[in-house]
Amino acid sequence: MRIVLQRVTSASVSVDGETIAAIGPGLLLLVGVAAGDVPGTARLLARKCAELGIFEDAGGRFDRSLLDISGEALVVSQFTLLADLRRGRLPSFAAAATPDTAEPLVEAFVQALRNAGVPTQTGRFGAMMDVELLNAGPVTIILDSDTFDQPRRGPAGNGG
Repeated sequence: MRIVLQRVTSASVSVDGETIAAIGPGLLLLVGVAAGDVPGTARLLARKCAELGIFEDAGGRFDRSLLDISGEALVVSQFTLLADLRRGRLPSFAAAATPDTAEPLVEAFVQALRNAGVPTQTGRFGAMMDVELLNAGPVTIILDSDTFDQPRRGPAGNGG
């Protein structure tokens, strides 16, 4: 999984001109699911997002989490985060999970955020979406599951 995490004052997502989700202060999470990702990966990264100390305390230090500030999350699935641009002019999306694999993993990520106590809204999987945000800071961080210890697919093909 690859996540672009943006600290926002507000964010919203629209489909066909209709706003389907909007949040106040919190995180906009653009989520790309890679082939081979498992539910344990989604849960691990959701916990990281909920607990990551990127909000400022009274002294201006980054040490407060989304949970600490009672912030919200807006999760938007974005397979293009897995683009490979190493060859030619056109991106390859071969590293991205297929939609039938990716959708349940995005849902697992969302559910893990909600289970952690984060009010979470979502875009619409597979839809052409317009995302609007007011980036606070600006603070933007890229989380890649390859950089964390995480559950891996076992010999039977089930993963956490």
